[in-house]
Amino acid sequence: MLIEFAPSAQSSVGIEWELALVDLATGELAPMAEEVLHAVDAHDEGPIRKEYLKNMVELVSGVHAHVEDAVADLAEQLRTLRTALAPLNLGVIGSGTHPFSRSADQQRFHGPRYDLVDERTAYWGRQMAICGTHVHVGVDHRDKSLPITCGLARFYPYLLAVSCASPFWEGEDTGYASQRTMLFQQLPTNGLPYPMATWSEFEAYAEELLACGMINVAAEIRWDVRPSPKFGTVENRTADSVPTLAELGCVTALTQCFVEHISRTYEQDQFVDRLPSWLVRENKWRAARYGMDAEVIVPSAGRREVPLREGLAMWLDRLSPIARDLGCERELAFAGELAEHGASYRRQLDAGSPQQALQTLLKETGADSPFV
Repeated sequence: MLIEFAPSAQSSVGIEWELALVDLATGELAPMAEEVLHAVDAHDEGPIRKEYLKNMVELVSGVHAHVEDAVADLAEQLRTLRTALAPLNLGVIGSGTHPFSRSADQQRFHGPRYDLVDERTAYWGRQMAICGTHVHVGVDHRDKSLPITCGLARFYPYLLAVSCASPFWEGEDTGYASQRTMLFQQLPTNGLPYPMATWSEFEAYAEELLACGMINVAAEIRWDVRPSPKFGTVENRTADSVPTLAELGCVTALTQCFVEHISRTYEQDQFVDRLPSWLVRENKWRAARYGMDAEVIVPSAGRREVPLREGLAMWLDRLSPIARDLGCERELAFAGELAEHGASYRRQLDAGSPQQALQTLLKETGADSPFV
């Protein structure tokens, strides 16, 4: 299966921000996407788009050199969206899950593509009332895309911890900082990327999936981190949807800096430092379970585990020259504030109940920074 990769400006960024629609009278998810999208004159390639479920919309930024500009782009889209929400008495939340609405009660859009997804995924497909933040980072040569994809997966616990925003599921405290992570990996072709080094390996893999009827196009390979050939990017899909613009900028800057770090290393010696697959998988689970309080496994002959906060602080220091080059120092540094004061999952839990967590999310979504 020949897959064309359209190279793009190295370390340029674009963001996709999935948001849930909420009925302000009841607090429940609202299947009103059709009305909202019509009100903003949305279309498939526009900045405000439909998603699989009718209780969601997606805001999509343009391509930008700087994180700050990509976030400002989405903030403008959110302002447009809110003009359509107000007459319908709707709110919007950036969170991996709604704190108490039942997933099985949600309505989906119909059409050949969506009908096939529903038929294939059955029960687990009906649990996908979840929202994520997807960050695209430009890659200037196809041959770097798979090394960067697999290299970026190494940093999963840090990319997830700053965005964990789904402690509640259908009114229950799950004990997980990111319930969305645990749900999303249940679908076919989802989960961690396979350790591939060359583009031909990826094409052969896609060919096998196509021959087996698992996919129709390469875009249906939904790894947590994946190459996006159409846009010439590597796409980080690990993050929950987050409420505030500061958190949006943080996960984008962290992704951009890690990609640039891997790219520079690869250009220097054609090598990307990877971790064993079992270790990456375990660290993913630990971050989803414990968020910032996780202990992550490190590739050391001596000390085998470090507090996630400690590892994050080390990488923030190491990435700071890259952030300076890319113009995202402020956004990257905010990860340290989240480590100290708490990501969204902690603020939702501290609110006291699923209902109070929802109110926190409604207030914070689109705000410049968290209310702490």
